[in-house]
Amino acid sequence: MPERGTGRRRTTARPPLSRERVIRTAVAVADEKGSVAALTMRAVAQRLGVEAMSLYHHVAGREEILDGMVDAVFAEIDLPPHDGDWKSAMRHRAESARAALRRHPWAVGLMDSRAQPGPATLRHHDAVLGSLRGSGFSVPMAAHAFSLIDSYLYGFVLQELSLPFTGEAELHDVADAMLRAMPPDTYPHLAELATEHALKPGYDYADEFAFGLALILDALGPDEVPGG
Repeated sequence: MPERGTGRRRTTARPPLSRERVIRTAVAVADEKGSVAALTMRAVAQRLGVEAMSLYHHVAGREEILDGMVDAVFAEIDLPPHDGDWKSAMRHRAESARAALRRHPWAVGLMDSRAQPGPATLRHHDAVLGSLRGSGFSVPMAAHAFSLIDSYLYGFVLQELSLPFTGEAELHDVADAMLRAMPPDTYPHLAELATEHALKPGYDYADEFAFGLALILDALGPDEVPGG
């Protein structure tokens, strides 16, 4: 005969709170809001269903959360492959970084801002420098190359995320509105750019990233003989 219930409600066991879970939740909140401006201990705690004070058992405060969030993004970026030439390795890593930053639009302004970088951040930077050094770049030239590539990468992503369109259909709507607002005889070069380039079938603004990155990589080069 089935046993009668005791009247108590069954509750689903909540996953235990941990630093990793706090960081993962903070990333989700920032992704949803698109920035870290409104990221507070209270907002993270509310998403986790706990009191804000509970978070302090796992993180020291908001700054440690930001440290962990940046490290989590670096963990998503592929390290430069060991096989192949250094240009392919840098291109692969830059493309992976751009994809990660597009997934987390809030991150681009924080990537190199933390005074307490985490293990994924350190591993990433060491791997990039190691790839360049192993290909014959001197220490100063490896630093120059790393800085130049990332300046372009972060700048492009910032510009890309600020564009008033996300796809070809929206691009056409924006471009058509701009063309109607600017007479070709007054702004001939802008009108030419829109009609002869941006509105051409198959145009994708993302192609601009590959073009610029190729120029930068072609301008760089090792200044030592590997293994010499």
